[in-house]
Amino acid sequence: MKLKVHGAGSIGNHFSHAARSLGWSVDLVDIDAKALERTRRDIFPGRYGKWDEAIRLIETSQAPKGGYDMIVIGTPPDVHMSLALAAVEEKPRAVIVEKPLCGPNLAGAQELADKAKAAGVAVFVGYDHVVGRASRLAGDTAVSGGIAPFATLDVEFREHWGGIFSAHPWLAGPWETYLGFWQRGGGASGEHSHAANLWQHFAHVLGAGRVVEVQATLDFVKDDRVDYDRLCLMLFRTESGLVGRCVQDVVTQPPRKWARIQGVNGFVEWQCGREPGVDAVTAHLPGRIASETRISKTRADDFIEELRHIEQALAGDPADSPIALSRGLDTMLVIAAAHLSHKTGRRIRIDYSQGWTPSALAVL
Repeated sequence: MKLKVHGAGSIGNHFSHAARSLGWSVDLVDIDAKALERTRRDIFPGRYGKWDEAIRLIETSQAPKGGYDMIVIGTPPDVHMSLALAAVEEKPRAVIVEKPLCGPNLAGAQELADKAKAAGVAVFVGYDHVVGRASRLAGDTAVSGGIAPFATLDVEFREHWGGIFSAHPWLAGPWETYLGFWQRGGGASGEHSHAANLWQHFAHVLGAGRVVEVQATLDFVKDDRVDYDRLCLMLFRTESGLVGRCVQDVVTQPPRKWARIQGVNGFVEWQCGREPGVDAVTAHLPGRIASETRISKTRADDFIEELRHIEQALAGDPADSPIALSRGLDTMLVIAAAHLSHKTGRRIRIDYSQGWTPSALAVL
């Protein structure tokens, strides 16, 4: 496999290391020569022990076009769409776009879906938690464990974003990046949209269908430097009537990344980072003693697992992947609905027949 990775920040380094761990070739591209040098000198060796000389560092203006198996978009979300559309034109086997896919205005979302389909290029969105071992175990256990019918589903990604800035020490704070601006894909609703995506993923696994109603309350921080939501509380209803809760914030310390699938006859819980380097799945199934399965992994493992999943998905039907473009677009519809719900104080209905556009959202 031959990869081109756009963006020499934290995500670009993770994907570059993951690809090299699989023996793939990597061209890491950035518009800023200083960012490329920071990767070579500081970020990559600081995380993984030493710099990998096999990685080619290339300024964007000099980057080759065409000839890649995969192109990764690991830049800030406000330029995801333009880069993804350009990547599709290069006709790789796959394009991988980091989350969130776009801003809550959904600009470019339908265009990307249409152009990728026309070009025959598989697009994936970087919600890597849903293809991790722990989430797969949690979903399989809930379906096969006899806890159905399912009563409710709760997911929380509550994490102070100090960890993000620790991984990007060249940033003084959220005002220096998209993170401090909800319209650019930042804030709790964008940065921690892993939670909404995981909620939707488990709903699919349980056979509950898509989210069709959203009611939300957001808590904003706005001053002369930033405009972002620090807390995003959402209630969902699916096509089958399953109701549940989703919470995303950038204030909680220590972090809590947790999900609970509650059935009438028991429950299954998923927890990311149960302790450092360990995810956990807890199951309370009918007729059995409650059990906990611990899964050891590192943050680097998340990206290696994601690339392995994509390689396998390309060998079958990529549209069936839980990180396929359609799933990422559905998540952005839900986030857009949450902002509209907060603005209007009303529930929002999602009509998927209208595509991934603001026209799909109706105030109830």
